[in-house]
Amino acid sequence: MLKSAVNYTFEDNQSVRLIQITDPHLFADPESQLLGVNTAKSLQAVLDTFVNSPEQADLLIASGDISQDYSATSYHNFVSQIASVNLPCHYLPGNHDDPRMMALHMQGKDVFGQQRILAGNWQILMLDSTVRGKPGGFMGEQQFLLIDAAINAEPDKHVLLVMHHNPILMQCGWLDQHCMANGSEFVERVSQYPQVKGLLWGHVHQQVNQQHAGPHGDVALMATPSTCIQFKPLSDHFALDGVQPGYRLLELLCDGSIRSEVYRVAGDHFTPDNEASGY
Repeated sequence: MLKSAVNYTFEDNQSVRLIQITDPHLFADPESQLLGVNTAKSLQAVLDTFVNSPEQADLLIASGDISQDYSATSYHNFVSQIASVNLPCHYLPGNHDDPRMMALHMQGKDVFGQQRILAGNWQILMLDSTVRGKPGGFMGEQQFLLIDAAINAEPDKHVLLVMHHNPILMQCGWLDQHCMANGSEFVERVSQYPQVKGLLWGHVHQQVNQQHAGPHGDVALMATPSTCIQFKPLSDHFALDGVQPGYRLLELLCDGSIRSEVYRVAGDHFTPDNEASGY
């Protein structure tokens, strides 16, 4: 049975604006660092960059790896920090998360773990690509059934699919070992639906803006920088990038098109440990 959706009312012909943040890797101790970067401070810098910008959004999407240490406090810290953006937050798990701990401790008046979001002319589906105990991902058949049922329930709405793992390869040898194992199948299957307009993910700690030529037109493929450390693109071995953390702003237009841009923290405040060989 299709589970209930979180439903938002928009004016006719009003676009839906989302801010996506991903991979904050928070700790119970807000002074803890991941490879030389204080993840609580870098997340706050990203949130402040949005709050102090002229841009506006309707919803906040958090696409996994909220925690680095699986602690209840790390999830409490996340909920506390995102209060500054004053937006409803919808989240899904990443490979560094414990879904049970998330459900128990990602709690707040406007914090939601439901998989379906109805907003104006759009349906946003928050998919679970995680495989327990493994860094890589897989899109299970239950998620395909959810997509099919949700589209059949709302056939007139455009669809954005959000997940943690990358369904396409990054041409980054060490990182592509931990992709969505059935990513090619996933992209081909979901592009058969004319309603599906975009795929959005995290996990790769770098920016992607591509198009997949589907049978019903192009489908946007988008990955977003982490709010902490960044992975160097096109690197066969583990390597960190010195670019600053950031977020993605998306505008979902009534005609099914998507406008999107990545914004990064200004300056050079967050410098990772470039001697690191992994994490």
